[in-house]
Amino acid sequence: MTQPDRAFLNVTQSLTGRRWVDRLTMAQAGEAERLKQEGRHAPLLARILAGRGVTVDGAESYLAPTLRDLMPDPSTLTDMDKAVDRLAKAIRDHERVAIFGDYDVDGATSAALMKLYLDAFGVESEIYIPDRVFEGYGPNPAAIRELVERGAKLIVTVDCGSVSHEPLAVAKNAGVDVVVLDHHQTGETLPQVDALVNPNREDDLSGQGHLCAAGVVFLTLVGLQRQMRAEGKSGPDLRHWLDLVALGTVCDVVPLTGLNRAFVARGLEVMRAQHNEGLAALARVARQDGPPAPWHLGFLIGPRINAGGRIGNAALGAELLTTSDPQKAAEIAERLDMLNNERKAMETAMLNEAIAEADAEIGSGPGPGVLVTASETWHAGVVGLLASRLKDRFRRPAFAVAFDDRGIGSGSARSVHGIDIGRTVRDAVEEGLLQKGGGHAMAAGITIEKAKLGAFRGWIEEKLGDAVRQRQATDALKIDGALSARAMNPDFFDTLQSAGPFGAGNSNPVVALPNHTLTSAGVVGQNHVRVSLRSPDGATIAGIAFRAAETPLGDMLIKNMRKRVHVVGTMNENLYRGSRKIELRIIDIADPETV
Repeated sequence: MTQPDRAFLNVTQSLTGRRWVDRLTMAQAGEAERLKQEGRHAPLLARILAGRGVTVDGAESYLAPTLRDLMPDPSTLTDMDKAVDRLAKAIRDHERVAIFGDYDVDGATSAALMKLYLDAFGVESEIYIPDRVFEGYGPNPAAIRELVERGAKLIVTVDCGSVSHEPLAVAKNAGVDVVVLDHHQTGETLPQVDALVNPNREDDLSGQGHLCAAGVVFLTLVGLQRQMRAEGKSGPDLRHWLDLVALGTVCDVVPLTGLNRAFVARGLEVMRAQHNEGLAALARVARQDGPPAPWHLGFLIGPRINAGGRIGNAALGAELLTTSDPQKAAEIAERLDMLNNERKAMETAMLNEAIAEADAEIGSGPGPGVLVTASETWHAGVVGLLASRLKDRFRRPAFAVAFDDRGIGSGSARSVHGIDIGRTVRDAVEEGLLQKGGGHAMAAGITIEKAKLGAFRGWIEEKLGDAVRQRQATDALKIDGALSARAMNPDFFDTLQSAGPFGAGNSNPVVALPNHTLTSAGVVGQNHVRVSLRSPDGATIAGIAFRAAETPLGDMLIKNMRKRVHVVGTMNENLYRGSRKIELRIIDIADPETV
């Protein structure tokens, strides 16, 4: 039984227009009390666990997830045994293998995992990452022909390939075998290949559809390792590569539940040991503070690897992750850091244009349910970031499209929960509105002719507009619990982190600080709003609202300086020059006098 009418702190409309609700149902609130009493967990930790469906009986295993308990038999994935048999043959016969990956972090980590495993058996292999602008996503006929000409006897696609009928047919027609390891949504008809392992194909019953490509590749290597040992060949310790699986999992924003959560928890432990020279070098140039956490992967490490694929050499990420040469790793990391700085400057200018276009489209009313922005001056490698920023700012699905001088647009889309953008994009391809497109529920990529942009705007609004507006009408900010600034210390933060790692599908706990005074507020850095909060008993804590300047949230924080407010956000640690402090990442604000 839920409690839909129970507003948290009685906030039915915050200063930014959102309703606050208790994350817990009545049943979960009861379980939270049991967790507190029988499990002897701190009250807020008990609420966090109960709000994620954890019971007293399951709390111990949830707080310490293990691969042993959560790892499925790889053979439960459709075509897995076929893929393992073909890869084992390549190892036995020392065939040349080409690994065709995607240009994002999941693609780079997936390709690196496969290459490192083949290297361990002395198998000659190469990684091919397509150019985002000139080749686009996934295999293309020219690239496949090039790999065949260079002597590949087996082509393994990772994080792509599930809808690449024509390019993979080129390989088969040339007598080259193909194994696809992917996780993206598929159509009813699959490419004719030797094995297609994808937990999201329609005939797969493994229940592992939440995995990213790096997770699928890791499961494949587990199955391959089992096969190699049966043949009397000892392979490498796969646990040493869990840092790559964790990186791909966090950066591809797949749900941090079940096996994914164990991948990230164990992968972070491996990352602390710095087995991977490339990741260690990248952490140094990114000035990572303290032990690696999901935040570091998503906001420091991942963007730098992505920068190569966005505006530089797409192969740099995979090259960094597979090198064992410290000097080479340092050089590539510096290059990626420089590209990331260029990307940030480019993104800022493009984002200002995109926001202006979106503001004009929305006007003074509710505006369209789906934002579709486009420009002839944008860089195609940054449109995914634009779509993500627009989605966050306007709380609705968003597309950003960069057109080239031929009138062909490369675009990306990001969606909100409950709106399957990947399936919608595939429908648009079938309708002839897009040249090609695909993805998953929360993100997609498209190729579109400029002449069809208007028709696509109208079609997708008709398709999704009502559903988005219905979602917006019922959209509420779910809150895990309330506490005071005095409670937000490092020890308490560590207690809550035991329910992590947090990310997509296992969201960072959202907490409310009731009746705190905003003692200061101002714009800092890249349009962030930094504040200071004082609790009724005099304790203080710093808070920050990222990219909030000139947004409703930022305006309200500044306008309410020196006033008593309810503030909602997530707890984060700030490590600076040896000191460790907890701050609040602000999500929303409400006036206690109007609730």
